[in-house]
Amino acid sequence: MRLTTRATYSIRALLDLAMLGSGQTASVRAIAERQHIPAPYLEKLLIELRQAGLVRSQRGAQGGYQLARAPRRIPLSAILTAVGESLDPVAKEGSDVEGKSSGQGGDQALERLDWVTEALWERIARRVQQVLDETTLEDLYFDARSWQAAQDQESGFVV
Repeated sequence: MRLTTRATYSIRALLDLAMLGSGQTASVRAIAERQHIPAPYLEKLLIELRQAGLVRSQRGAQGGYQLARAPRRIPLSAILTAVGESLDPVAKEGSDVEGKSSGQGGDQALERLDWVTEALWERIARRVQQVLDETTLEDLYFDARSWQAAQDQESGFVV
């Protein structure tokens, strides 16, 4: 499975908001600059994330976006769903557009192999979904903090 640009940018934007702390807001421009995301694209994603109840927006001079709930209550699966991402790990090989086998003649050995392969991909898809359901924005937050601490140690800075 490969995360799309939409998924990656959405996760990075929400992680950016989580790093700010509770109650703080950030403008689209500020998030876009920190995360190296084109601002117009980010704005569209944030609208979708707001509609899904993951972020809220605040108007005014001190306005911007903030998380709508605690990072521990935002699973990665909710982020992906909010921006319309599916979790199909890999398209089935040997299938044409209509889902029929592209092989000719109905070879039983090939059909058994296709069944085994399909069962394997279904099992992988369930595990991927489980990981996305169980991994929260808070988990990524702690991973990011650990990574930052390691980077600061390597460069000789004290946090």
